[in-house]
Amino acid sequence: MKDHVETVFRTVQSRSAPAVSRIAASWRRSIDKHGLHPGEKRAPERLADPALRERRDLAGAFLQIAAPKLDQLFGLVGQSGCTVLLTDADGVVLDQRSTAADADVFEHWGLAQGTDWSEASVGTNGVGTCIAEERTVIIHRNEHFLARNAAMSCMDAPIYGPDGHIAGALDVSSARADQTETFNRLIAAMVAQTARQIEVDTFRAAFSDSRIVFADKDTTDAAILLAVDSDDLIVGATRGARKAFGLGASGPIIPLPASDLLGREDGPTGFEKAERTAVVRALARAKGNVSEAARALGVGRATLYRRMKRLGIGDNGPDLSQG
Repeated sequence: MKDHVETVFRTVQSRSAPAVSRIAASWRRSIDKHGLHPGEKRAPERLADPALRERRDLAGAFLQIAAPKLDQLFGLVGQSGCTVLLTDADGVVLDQRSTAADADVFEHWGLAQGTDWSEASVGTNGVGTCIAEERTVIIHRNEHFLARNAAMSCMDAPIYGPDGHIAGALDVSSARADQTETFNRLIAAMVAQTARQIEVDTFRAAFSDSRIVFADKDTTDAAILLAVDSDDLIVGATRGARKAFGLGASGPIIPLPASDLLGREDGPTGFEKAERTAVVRALARAKGNVSEAARALGVGRATLYRRMKRLGIGDNGPDLSQG
């Protein structure tokens, strides 16, 4: 423990280390911003049951959507001595998966529901540093700020909500002495993929009445999804989409035509084109039956025929039957 404490202070006091090392920068935040000491032996603070229930209730939909993904991830890593944790945006553990054989070990480390793993609480760690820096992180053993946590390895990825704000962090932690950095990287890739899946499912649930468009903007691993309403207006975007299209990191999206953002003419550009699109869609849904399409549009059959002629549908348009 003494060696770790000395290493932390020596690194933080270096003029260059915090500027070139993210771990060193986090160690400095832990001391200068949060007033922590690397030699502290206390376990993470733990919320009382009523306070934890309140937080879980507030995150109800988020927890429900995430639960199957936690089960899947735990199925891949649980038998290797790992626990899977889901936290809220404050770093408080809301849900957990671990084997009965490992439960006491993780409880001893403070890896349990209701514990606060923010940087302000315990310094550099997977959950807290992931949330503070809004990025996927691996904190391997003595990269932790507190010496008491230097036997753990933590792999974390942030999860963004539909509004672009961080909703929480997904964590896989292990206290195994033989956990290698190579194995950590493999787990970190699974954690990041699972976090994106939770983000996608949460976004879809938030915009269940909209059409969800996957935008192939670049090669990033971020979830780039847009929510498009019935008027072909973009009304929502994931954090990755917000960044890719310059829509603002978080908060409400100002509705705009999907064709304007995506650079193609998918939507109507004028009343005539809008009318033609509506008629063609109605005829397609009616399989070319004009009478049925007219009823769907709320107009008479003769009226629809006149509009079809004016819009060039029928004789010169799609090959539709005249039922």
